[in-house]
Amino acid sequence: MTLWQRHLGALALLTAAVLVIFWRDAADMAGIWWHSSTFTHCLLMVPMIGWLVSQRIDLLRPLTPSFWWPALVWMAGAGLVWLVGEAAGVGLFRQLGLVLMLQGAVGAALGEKLVRGLLFPLGYALLLVPFGEELVPLLQTFTAHISVILLHLSGISAEMEGVFITTPAGFFEVAEECSGVNFLIAMMAYAVFAAHMCFKSWTRRIVFVLAALAATILANALRAYGTMVAAEIWGIEAAGGIDHIFYGWIFFGLVIAIVMLVAWRWFDRPANDVAVDVSGLGGPSRFAGAAKAVLPAALAIPLIFAGWAWLVGGRSAPLPATMAVEAPRGWSVASAEGMAWTPRFDGADQRLLRHFVDAEGRRVTIAIGGYERQAEGREVVAFGQGAIDPDSEWAWSAALPAVEGARTERLLHPGPVLRDAATWYVVDGAATGDPRRAKLAGLKARLLGGDPRALSLIVSSEDRYGGRDAIEDFVSASGGAKAMADRALKTR
Repeated sequence: MTLWQRHLGALALLTAAVLVIFWRDAADMAGIWWHSSTFTHCLLMVPMIGWLVSQRIDLLRPLTPSFWWPALVWMAGAGLVWLVGEAAGVGLFRQLGLVLMLQGAVGAALGEKLVRGLLFPLGYALLLVPFGEELVPLLQTFTAHISVILLHLSGISAEMEGVFITTPAGFFEVAEECSGVNFLIAMMAYAVFAAHMCFKSWTRRIVFVLAALAATILANALRAYGTMVAAEIWGIEAAGGIDHIFYGWIFFGLVIAIVMLVAWRWFDRPANDVAVDVSGLGGPSRFAGAAKAVLPAALAIPLIFAGWAWLVGGRSAPLPATMAVEAPRGWSVASAEGMAWTPRFDGADQRLLRHFVDAEGRRVTIAIGGYERQAEGREVVAFGQGAIDPDSEWAWSAALPAVEGARTERLLHPGPVLRDAATWYVVDGAATGDPRRAKLAGLKARLLGGDPRALSLIVSSEDRYGGRDAIEDFVSASGGAKAMADRALKTR
């Protein structure tokens, strides 16, 4: 067996071990690539990374592979990232930890010199991690604002309510699909690849990537504006068809072509340039170790983190047999009225929905989702969870001033019907409206042995029944969100 065969065999062993131990995260990531249009480009990135490696094989073959001790620190850091994601129920961190651990396996089995030679393919692999959907509300709002400004400049009257725009031609929503996030994420992957292939200057690479992303965001706003103008000319149904065809088949390619044509004059990397400069990479690697020491340690690291998550993070605690919300002074239990609304609590162990009315006829709805423990698919903070069920006709419209620190927002139902909702996340005995704080509280509880239970508490009211003011008065009369949560968790 040659030296290269020995080290490649060790790399195959480490890679297989990591994928087996974290198979769920690998499968989840591949499933997102396959099923989500936002990340379909990742299916192309895998062979692209293979191609980048193949361009370097002949250049790297003269180098001497080695087993490398510092890569164990790399793998341990990756394991910590994964453990944080597992404890907080954040798939992004788990999948990032998986990719980082696979990168560390390359370092452990091949050594410092080979890592330096493969630095761009290894770094580019980070873009395989599905991320960026958190930008959707920001991009929706930006697109709506720019569209309204352009409509006014064009002499077309338009009114905006959150991400909803009313023009003489009809009622438009800058929906999640119209935010341009899928286009932006795909452009990021393309721009980084193109910057590496076309530029040698790091300044030009950075400027190119930033300019490509800015052009993408502005172009998406122009597309939304163009759709509304087309609706004024040809009618809203025809404009919808034009938008779908234009955006799906032409728009992405057109923007890429424009970006590349504008940047072409500044390309400074020759077409026949070597894939990587290996000069100075000769000689023995620093901190090289023996296979019998490095390999067992590299195999033990993922097992240690997976074991910790199973033993400590897998704990649960029972909820009361019945959660309840009491009517505070001045309010009484009522039946449901108005447009039907039900929040989404996937994987909840208990759900509660109650309605209350006061002497002035103001109405609020209390919704609670209770979890004996949080895990993937059963979290108080997750995409598509909470006040807005993506499968319902309710949609996010705008953010509102917070009620007692809650995440407070306005929802809109076709009609239109407006509803305000204040959301608190109750984790490890503390109530907060900040999703990040809730995630951190859950992380602390799962890593250090705190209360694993969690609640999603939502107080909501239609605008015609009092809206935000009714919510604020009900919460105040109840003694605050924390008091409401404590009563719901109290054993009876």
